[in-house]
Amino acid sequence: MSAQGTVLVVDDEVRSQEALRRVLREDFEVLCVGNAADAEKLLEGEIVHAILCDQRMPHESGVSFLKRVRELWPDPVRMIISGYSDSEEIIAGLNEAGIYQYITKPWQPDQLVDTVKEAVQLYRLQKETETAGVDVKATSGHIKKVVSVKRGVAKQLYDFDRIVHTTESPMHKVIELGRRAADYDISVLITGESGTGKELLARAIHYGSARASKAFVVENCGALPDELLESELFGCKKGAFTGAYQDRIGLFEVADGGTIFLDEIGETSPAFQVKLLRVLQESEIRPLGAQRVRKVDVRVVAATNRDLEAEVEAGRFRRDLYYRLAAFPVHMPALRERPMDIPLIAEGVLSSVKTSFNRPSLRFAASALEAFVKYHWPGNVRELQNEIQRMAVLADADELRAPPLLGRRNGKQPAMAVHGKMNGSATLKDKVEDLEKSVIISYLERYEGNISRVASELGLSRVGLRNKLSRYDLRKNAKGDAFS
Repeated sequence: MSAQGTVLVVDDEVRSQEALRRVLREDFEVLCVGNAADAEKLLEGEIVHAILCDQRMPHESGVSFLKRVRELWPDPVRMIISGYSDSEEIIAGLNEAGIYQYITKPWQPDQLVDTVKEAVQLYRLQKETETAGVDVKATSGHIKKVVSVKRGVAKQLYDFDRIVHTTESPMHKVIELGRRAADYDISVLITGESGTGKELLARAIHYGSARASKAFVVENCGALPDELLESELFGCKKGAFTGAYQDRIGLFEVADGGTIFLDEIGETSPAFQVKLLRVLQESEIRPLGAQRVRKVDVRVVAATNRDLEAEVEAGRFRRDLYYRLAAFPVHMPALRERPMDIPLIAEGVLSSVKTSFNRPSLRFAASALEAFVKYHWPGNVRELQNEIQRMAVLADADELRAPPLLGRRNGKQPAMAVHGKMNGSATLKDKVEDLEKSVIISYLERYEGNISRVASELGLSRVGLRNKLSRYDLRKNAKGDAFS
């Protein structure tokens, strides 16, 4: 199937169907039916980007059929073909059926192909900008312009040069690796603790690549159960599972020609890993409940805070999928490993806080920056951002001083680093896991077991955090009650 899209032709004349198929099949997958009833059966099992419908058909007009399509399947871009240019019903139905184009017979092949390309592109743009279902009565020019402007802004905002670091920082090497990866169409696996900026690097790679003019989409793989994650990534037909109330185009299709960022890939189940591997191997997806596969051209950048090699050895992550994803691995250093960057990052955060809080005179006391550099930052950059925001909210004066709480946390940090296996001769994996467990415990104590707050502070989903609580047997607090 062509990656351009799927077009449904509804025409009772077989010769007209064949003529349209011959003209369109080089650029699209073309499905042909002879009446509205067959078209509805097909729409129940297929995701269609555009519909070309003849106006004069037995039993029901094209406009009447497209009115019903608008109610039941609002996403496909609808077009009408007729030899009766003065048809009052068509003119009256343009708004009611949300018809994109009225094509008169005899149509010109090149012009028809261009029109259908515009329609399919409009379908994709609507999905990308989350405007699916909005009626389109003129051209796609406005949406194209909006998307173009958004991408231009994003390209500047997420440029590699915007990643804050000093020349002595370990981030300097990371950025050089990112630049090299951007130049080649290769899968990238970004590893590192939560809150280190993995998504920021992924965006820089996308906007520094030849795919920058196409979509960049994000999915947190640890936030959803398998069925919903499949629906999000691969799409689904209405009624494919409980809760599937409408057709959904998958993020892989939204990202066609661009990049998809799969965050927390290490949290996925073995069953889902099998399905994802097939997508990466075959470059095709099958929406849940659909009858046909759809070809996609997508670059995958994945991220995880887990040691995936250790997960592979433990049998929790597929080895073949790991090698598919880790063609070009990049590791993000923790904030504590780049203390020389902390003052620059803090000043950048404060600049944003001054604007959003409308407090332009805010500034750091020297003692605050010193405390920032000394602190361990288990939540990394995300924790630093939250700390600065809290300081600004609590500050009565313009000078921000390090809060006593930060000092107390800093004082407790060495104790946190000597739990369990940290002082023994355990493997690096065991030590890393023990440190992760200690960090989670400290945050559970700080926020009195509030799962939502702890997950937010650590940059995890509730599902991801609960998985870690189960893994480290931390499902209950000291009183024996389950965390909420």
